[in-house]
Formats: sequence, C-alpha cells, structure tokens
Amino acid sequence: MEREKKDVILRVSGLKTRFRVDKKIVNAVNGVDFELRRGKTLCVVGESGCGKSVTAHTIMQLLPKTGYVEEGTVDYFSDREQGIRLTDYGRNSRQIRQIRGRDIAMIFQDPMTSLNPVYTVGSQIVENLRKHETISRGEAEKRVVKLLQDLGIPEAEKRFHNYPHQFSGGMRQRVMIAIAMVCNPRILIADEPTTALDVTIQAQILDLMGSMQQEYHTSLILITHNMGIVAEVAHDIAVMYMGRVVEFGRAEQVFEKPLHPYTQALMRSVPVLGMPKNKKLETIEGSTPDASTQFTGCEFANRCRYAGKLCYTRFPLDTVVEDGHRVRCIRYEEGRAHE
Repeated sequence: MEREKKDVILRVSGLKTRFRVDKKIVNAVNGVDFELRRGKTLCVVGESGCGKSVTAHTIMQLLPKTGYVEEGTVDYFSDREQGIRLTDYGRNSRQIRQIRGRDIAMIFQDPMTSLNPVYTVGSQIVENLRKHETISRGEAEKRVVKLLQDLGIPEAEKRFHNYPHQFSGGMRQRVMIAIAMVCNPRILIADEPTTALDVTIQAQILDLMGSMQQEYHTSLILITHNMGIVAEVAHDIAVMYMGRVVEFGRAEQVFEKPLHPYTQALMRSVPVLGMPKNKKLETIEGSTPDASTQFTGCEFANRCRYAGKLCYTRFPLDTVVEDGHRVRCIRYEEGRAHE
C-alpha cells in the first residue's frame, strides 16, 4: 500500500456493510467514503438508522456474526507503518486485537451496558492497559488513578475500587473515556457519547474529550445527530443518509453553504441563537425508509423538495464542488443546483 498524504490517518473507501436478517439482506452501509485528518475531529451526522454506528463498528472490526463487509476498504496510517488495511483481517485476528484499544479505541453509546458490573472500574481500565503494554500492576494502577484524576473524578484512589453502579451517568461516561484513552490511542471513535446526559454534563464530557485530544494529539471521530455539538467541535463533517455519505467537507464549508437537500433540511431543523420567537423549526418531510429497501435512484428523492424524474431512476455520483467539499446529488452533476 502506498504511503498516504501525511495529514490523513484513516481513510474509508467504498465501504459496504451488510447484515443477514432471516432471509433478508439489510444494506446498512452503502459505499461510504471519508478521511480523518491527524489531530482533527470528524463529525459523522445523520438521523438514527443512517449507518453511523455500523460504520464505526466496521472500522473497529466489531460486527456481529450476521454482519459482513461486502466491498470497500478501511486503511489506517500510523506513524510506524506504511499503512494497514484493517478490512483485510478478521475481528479476532492478532493484528486487529493489537490495534484495537492501543491505536484505535472506541467510546460506546451506553456506558452501563459496556462496563462489566461485577468488576471494579479500576480493574477494567487496568486490564485494557496491561493488555497492550508491558507494565506491572502497581504501575498500571498508579497511571489509571492519575488518568481518573485528570478526567475530573473526585477521590480517584477511592473510586478506583468502586463498581459501575456506584457511579452517576456522567461519571460512568468518564470511566469509558478512561478505558479508551489509557493507552493514548491515535484514533478515538466516540459513538453518541453524550446522548443520555443532561446538557451541563454533555458540555463537561465534550470539554474533557477536547482537552484530552489536545494533550495527546488524538484524531477523533464523533458520531452524533446533534448539530449543536457538531458546530462546537467539528473540523470536518460527513453527513450520512441511508448508509451513504451524501455530503463531506470542512465544518465551515458545510455550515456556511450546505449543498445536499438533506443537509440543508438538517440545518433548518436546528435552533439558532437570535432567531425570532414566533419562527417554527422545520421538520424533514416523510420518514427514513427501511434499510432493506432496494432503490433504483437517490434514497432521499421521496423526501426531497428538488427531486426530478432522474432522481428516481439513477444513483447520484459523488461530485467535488470546491476545495474538497463534495456532495452526492444529481443537481450538482448537471451544474444547476438551487442555492
């Protein structure tokens, strides 16, 4: 594999992930393409069921037995290697087990189901550290206590010996961050890390992740449906719909000039500071189709205010509009997009 340009640490190309459910094939991810820049935050946004989490689990090689990669590649470019094609290895291969947790780590959506209730939080963090580094238990415990302190957990030496049920939701999420960050991974994937938390705790968790990212120069993939969070933290944005990236670009490009009708609809559904009190937020017409639906054209056509006959009969191509800002919409292929 050729050496990637220096600012890219992860590249996902043409990724298609499928699930066998009874006799049906569910097309969860349908040709996803994006790049993650070193030390930057990529926000993957879209409605529930659009394939965000499945994309993350595919990168981590954590698909269930019913899931498989039909096409595409995931390439990881570390400082030590020319490049590792993660999709060439199975989920339990030695290569993936070495990378998972050490180089690429993940914060899962629900910490209560991700943490083992019968082990102390300290032992669970230590286990991940000793799995990837040659270090004594005593040294590992000291390092974990220091990390818990850095993450704002009071009385860290005492809380080290507590069980998950003895922590609040916000504190459990900090423990999940500690498990993910203890080996100083190059890439951190956070799957809706603040969904079940109130807005104050959300802000604290995002600030913590940001400070950890700056300290350790970690590259971050943040999966969310919250455009307010995206506006705060994103360097790059990938907008997903029905398993495809329909728009990709720098945060300022996507927010200042959203191109895809779906992105535009998402923007119109977000409250803006200073907007008139009597102005109602818009909703996106229709509902997300079932993932097993077979399309002959654009998946968004049934909900799109600009859809024409061609939109229902041909898949749109990925079109670069300017400076890396790309969109999957027939109107831009033909050069007659509505502003």
